[in-house]
Amino acid sequence: MDDTQALIDAAMVARDYSSDQALIILPVLICFVFGAVLLMARRRMDLHPPIAVTGLALLLVADLALLARIAGWGPMSMAMGGWRPPFGISFTADLLSALFLTVSGFAGLACGIYAVASIDEEGRRYGFFPFLFMVLGGVSGAFLTGDLFNLYVWFEVMLIGSFGLLILGSEREQLDGATKYGFLNLIGATLFLLSIGYCYGVFGTLNMADIALKSASLEGNGVLLTIASLFLVAFSMKAAAFPLNFWLPASYHTPRFVVSALFAGLLTKVGIYALIRVVLMLFPPERGGIGFVLAWMAALTMLVGSLGALAQSDLRRLLNYVVIAGIGTIMVGLAVPPVLESTSSAITTGAAAVLREQSGLPFNSGVSSDGPLATGLSGAIFYAVHSIVVMTALYLAAGVAAFRTGTSSLHEMGGMWRRHPLFSVLFLVLLLGVAGLPPFSGFWPKLLLVRASIAADLPWLATTVLVSGFLLTIASARIFALAFWRPLPVLTDASETHPHSEDGFRAPPPGRPLALVPLVALSLFVVAIGVWPEGLGRLSFEAAHQVLSPSAYLASVLGTPP
Repeated sequence: MDDTQALIDAAMVARDYSSDQALIILPVLICFVFGAVLLMARRRMDLHPPIAVTGLALLLVADLALLARIAGWGPMSMAMGGWRPPFGISFTADLLSALFLTVSGFAGLACGIYAVASIDEEGRRYGFFPFLFMVLGGVSGAFLTGDLFNLYVWFEVMLIGSFGLLILGSEREQLDGATKYGFLNLIGATLFLLSIGYCYGVFGTLNMADIALKSASLEGNGVLLTIASLFLVAFSMKAAAFPLNFWLPASYHTPRFVVSALFAGLLTKVGIYALIRVVLMLFPPERGGIGFVLAWMAALTMLVGSLGALAQSDLRRLLNYVVIAGIGTIMVGLAVPPVLESTSSAITTGAAAVLREQSGLPFNSGVSSDGPLATGLSGAIFYAVHSIVVMTALYLAAGVAAFRTGTSSLHEMGGMWRRHPLFSVLFLVLLLGVAGLPPFSGFWPKLLLVRASIAADLPWLATTVLVSGFLLTIASARIFALAFWRPLPVLTDASETHPHSEDGFRAPPPGRPLALVPLVALSLFVVAIGVWPEGLGRLSFEAAHQVLSPSAYLASVLGTPP
């Protein structure tokens, strides 16, 4: 009996919690409290918008507070129920999770404000805002959990909420897209669960910090390569990477525009986050074994996305492929090998050098401690933050454009430059940002990714990044030329003129300026980060350093330096 009590005492958390540790659970708590309040107020639809916007604003404030705490003091962890990791479940936040969490809160608030203008009382009665908080709660939990099984649980919470938003309206096209979305995600979730079971059988734990320590002692074991490969397939399906991306173009164009914006901005990035966290932090040697596969997946994902965008004549279907191209661009940063950079390949001038100097990390312009992988991963994190913002904004802007022209077909759109010049400027900024052109936020991470690919002796991968960017530039120019610059085309067949009803677009009325508020805020972010990239660049470099050298992460979870 004394031995049993001694074991229990050893498994319990001995140290006291500090007040700032409550910041870790606050984002998830806000999401579920406000979701529950909205459900209880289901008979007062008029109260849903102010309650939802208040909750989303508080969520962003909590995310910013957590980011400030992590940036100033380093990673921190909180054990649930008083059980010491790895015996209990822990929430752990480092700079990577805090960055993704904050920009997700920003995108969620933008979607919430837009939804106030675009979601009618029927949509609110069907549960739009509670489902929105469920999705954001799942996303927040996935970014903060320090346990693999709970990562799976938060994936499922996110999936339930997203499925509810996807079928909101119960139209035939929506149900068809939801079926494809649900089936493919079910396969991915099953594969993820099998990978978790295999991982537990090898390590006897699912705590990420504990696995990272134990995997180092099993380096060279073929079993770990198998586990890493299984996780790669599962998370690639979640992220819509080639060849597992066919579910995204089949489903993201069916729901309301605000739902598509939320999905494009957040859901695929959760898969990218999981890929970075598990493959790079838990299995770094095995990542080297699958690095070549990652490189080809990244290149093909970029080409499929950019070529698919050129082939589309519907604005929202085109944006679906732009999302895929962005996923491929992010994966480039995960694919470069961790070898030493040569001094000849180092960039000592321009913005890339500024980002390195501002980071304060030992990433000099010559030989670095982590090599091209550090540069590539920082570029991937930077680009992921940019992609969350710009893709959310583009889908929201597409909703406004579709309403104002009465259609989402590029063949039938036109004339908006003359009729809506301010909105046209916002859309142009977003198109230039997603194409990766200066001086907008998409340029600097692509510069880092090209630099890392060249330093890693992968010039073909750097070329693919540039080719994909060029194709996206053509696709962006095509959107602006057809939908904005040219006059509104005159269709002779009256049955073909604006064949879709207002409800079919789920877009806000043009007379409601509230819909433009999130577009202006998101566009300002794209411009500001493009003109002043040093702040986000520094955070991205530090986040990459914490993933590749996770001693601070492990110490925050396990309580002692590894």
